[in-house]
Amino acid sequence: MATTQRPSGLTFRPPRLVVRRDGPLGGYESALARAGFEAVAGADEAGRGACAGPLVVAACILPPGRRGRIDGLDDSKVLTAATRERLYGEVLARALAHSVIIIPASEIDAYGLHVANLAGMRRALGTLRPAPDYALTDGFPVPGLGIPSTAVWKGDATVACIAAASILAKVTRDSIMARMHDDWPQYEFDRHKGYITASHSAALAEWGPCPQHRRRYVNVRRALRARGLAAVGENGWAAGGPGSYADSDAEIA
Repeated sequence: MATTQRPSGLTFRPPRLVVRRDGPLGGYESALARAGFEAVAGADEAGRGACAGPLVVAACILPPGRRGRIDGLDDSKVLTAATRERLYGEVLARALAHSVIIIPASEIDAYGLHVANLAGMRRALGTLRPAPDYALTDGFPVPGLGIPSTAVWKGDATVACIAAASILAKVTRDSIMARMHDDWPQYEFDRHKGYITASHSAALAEWGPCPQHRRRYVNVRRALRARGLAAVGENGWAAGGPGSYADSDAEIA
């Protein structure tokens, strides 16, 4: 399923994208090139489901045709760490443009996950040079881009430039979390990267949250309350306030 976003103030008829789902990952880009869009950017994020660490958003433009085809390119989540590292280097070597935006936990607490994610997408796509003619985003539409865009369901597994962006975001975030382990080894961030695993939950219950934990998340608030602390972030957001994730299954431990 694809959702096309029309830029504000522009008259735009989206191209009819005819793409084989079992075809190569470059099918969307090829279809857009036939419609006159040469520079097509993909955007994706890593860390949306974690309760600790930053959200990392990446955008990428791959060259058209054979030059942009990277063997083994796929959704970063289904690849091994070694394969991601190899593809990360290939994406950087081949990309016409790329951008990586790091959104800290404090910013997620201040504005909410989805708002911060959308802002990160706009920043990542908006800082690409050369600028893209068209944007493909993973999963949900991103308003306010100023260029035509399409949200592609499971785009990180079906669109080459989104898969490339997912690898840039995932490798960058994993590296940040591994370095974070040096400061807070009790949480084993180098193993689970801040996601809500059994070992992470146990460490959170024993040690309480560190400054890299997202105070909006229910399991983090629970750990704060157990230690007699208020779930107030750096920007004054308190537990139970507007934008709480208490009703979102994805953010409940």
